[in-house]
Amino acid sequence: MKGRLVTLEGGEGAGKSSVIGALRAALEQRGIEVVQTREPGGTDAGEAIRGVLLDPSRSLCAETELLLMFAARAQLVRELIAPALARGAWVLSDRFTDASFAYQGGGRGLDPGRIAELERWAVGFKPDLTFLLDIDVRQGHARIAGRDAGRDRIECEREDFFERVRATYMQRAALEPQRFRMIDASQPQESVLRTVLEQLDRAIAAWT
Repeated sequence: MKGRLVTLEGGEGAGKSSVIGALRAALEQRGIEVVQTREPGGTDAGEAIRGVLLDPSRSLCAETELLLMFAARAQLVRELIAPALARGAWVLSDRFTDASFAYQGGGRGLDPGRIAELERWAVGFKPDLTFLLDIDVRQGHARIAGRDAGRDRIECEREDFFERVRATYMQRAALEPQRFRMIDASQPQESVLRTVLEQLDRAIAAWT
């Protein structure tokens, strides 16, 4: 089976970490090599950029935030994702280019056409499958309210910012229904995981 890029998207508190762990276990049970990563980050350079992007003490303009996201992403693609796909591994990524359309496009109000240009230049491809974990903004924030670590720079944004992020994710899913799998992340965790794994099985069956 050829390598595949599977991404997880969604707002704060959607439960992406639990889902990506379940996906990895299911794929490895099939004998598939899995490479797991996250955005921003995934490489030494990307993790350094992540520190800048999420530091709540920093003030970054929207354009700087976008360009830093794509700088980390370009490094991730060339250093980790492209080599893994070339050898037939599956890559699971906690966020990818759709996050820039949602957060820097929808949230910050940057031109989606510019983001698409960066996607073509710095990445050159789209994921094979994207799970969008959708949850009400307030419910998602309630889930992360008890985290030990403080909020990062983006988590400190106002509620209307995250409403725009969510709306943009929904718009992208509607435009590419063949790639996106919408998951109601407000359900109990076991229901979410069961739905995700069922959708994964269907995708694999369609590809084989």
